[in-house]
Amino acid sequence: MDPETTGTTRVPLTLISGLVPAATADLAEQVRAARPGTAVVHHDLREIGGGVVRRRLQLGGHDETTVLELAHGCVSCTLREDLLPLLRRLATTGGVRHIVVRLDEAMEPEPVCWAIRHVLVGDRPVIDFVTIDGVHTVLDRGAWLADATGDGTLEERGLQASQDDERTVAQVALSQAEFADVLVLTGTADPWTDAKTAAVLDRVAPAALRTSHLAEVPAGARRGEVTDMHGPLLLGEPPLHADCGVATLLFTAQRPFHPERLHDALDVLLDGVVRTRGRVWVATQPDMALWLESAGGGLGIGHAGPWLDAPDGPEWTDVSPERRTLASLRWHPVFGDRAQEIFVVTDRATPGEIEEVLTAALLTDAELAAGQSEWHTYPDPFGAWHEEPCDDTDETQDVNVTSGTEKQ
Repeated sequence: MDPETTGTTRVPLTLISGLVPAATADLAEQVRAARPGTAVVHHDLREIGGGVVRRRLQLGGHDETTVLELAHGCVSCTLREDLLPLLRRLATTGGVRHIVVRLDEAMEPEPVCWAIRHVLVGDRPVIDFVTIDGVHTVLDRGAWLADATGDGTLEERGLQASQDDERTVAQVALSQAEFADVLVLTGTADPWTDAKTAAVLDRVAPAALRTSHLAEVPAGARRGEVTDMHGPLLLGEPPLHADCGVATLLFTAQRPFHPERLHDALDVLLDGVVRTRGRVWVATQPDMALWLESAGGGLGIGHAGPWLDAPDGPEWTDVSPERRTLASLRWHPVFGDRAQEIFVVTDRATPGEIEEVLTAALLTDAELAAGQSEWHTYPDPFGAWHEEPCDDTDETQDVNVTSGTEKQ
C-alpha cells in the first residue's frame, strides 16, 4: 500500500542514538510499551569490518535477529541495502503504527535522516512513507563529558563503523547530542561533572529538551531537518557568557584565509576546544565555501557548496530565507556573501587566543590588494579530499555516516 495513493498518513518514525547501548535499548522498550504497534529496528555494527551486520527487528511478539553479509563493510551499505528498504516495507505493513530506529553507538542521526529524506528506495525516498517524529539521544551523566572532550578514537573503543573509520569518540558524542530534539540523561555524576556537562550542552545543544525519562518532543523541534551549512550557527541561542570554564567564540571576518596559514592555525582548535563548527573562505577557492568541524582530537574540512555570489552559485529563490537574510546583512560590494563565520566552544583554551591565531591566518592588507590572480598561486593544503569508498553512485554519493570529509 502506498500512503499517498491510499490517503493514509505516513508512519511516525523515532530515532534513538547514544553511546550507551543498554540505555538506548531501554528507551526503545519504553516507546514500545507506550505505543502499541511499534516496530523497533537495530543494526549491530560490531562485526562490520568483516562484512557482517546483525539486524534485530521487534514487532509485537515477534523478535528476530538476521545476519546480513555486505559486499563492503560500511554504514553506507547498511543504510542503502537494508535499513532504508526495511523502513519502506514496515511503513506499508498493516499493524505498524510507529517505527523506532535504535542506532548503533557509532552512528550519527543526522546523516541517517538525510538518507531517509533523499536516498531513493526504488523510485522514491523513505520520507514519502514516514514522518520523522523526533530524535532522542541518550547521554551517560558520568561519562559523556569525558567522551565529548577526549581524544580517544572509535577504533580504540571498539566502535568503528567501517575499517577506515577514523572518527574520535568526541565527534560522535557531540554530533549525537547536537542533532537531538530530546536529550535523555541517565546514570549519575558528581556535582562538578554535572554542572560542566550542563554548561557544554547549553552551548552545543541549547534547543534540545533535557530530561531523565521518555518525553514528548517539544514544539518547534527540528525533527530530523538536516543542517543547512549556510544557515545560522547559533540555533537555539546558546549563552555567550562563560560557565564552569566553558566559553564561546563567534569568529567572523570578511576577507579570506591564506590557505597555508589557516592549515597551520588549525592546531589551535584541537587543544582545549570542545567543538568547532562553521563556514570558511579560503583565498585559493573563492567560489566554494568550506565547512569546518572539530571535536576532541578530530577535525574535518569539507565542501559546503558554492557561495551565492559564485558564478555557479544557487539562485536566491532556491535557498532558505535564513540564508538570504544573512547574505543581505553582510553583502560586500566586491566579495558578495563570502565571509568567515566559525563558532567555537572552549574548555581550557582562551577564546581571545583562538581569535588572535585565526585573525593572523587571514590575508594581510597587502595580500588582499594583490588580488585573486596572486591568491591562486598560493599552495593549497585543502585541495585534496577523502571520499567514502561506497559513495560512488548518484543515489548515494552524499550519504556519509562514517568519517566525513577529512583534512588531508
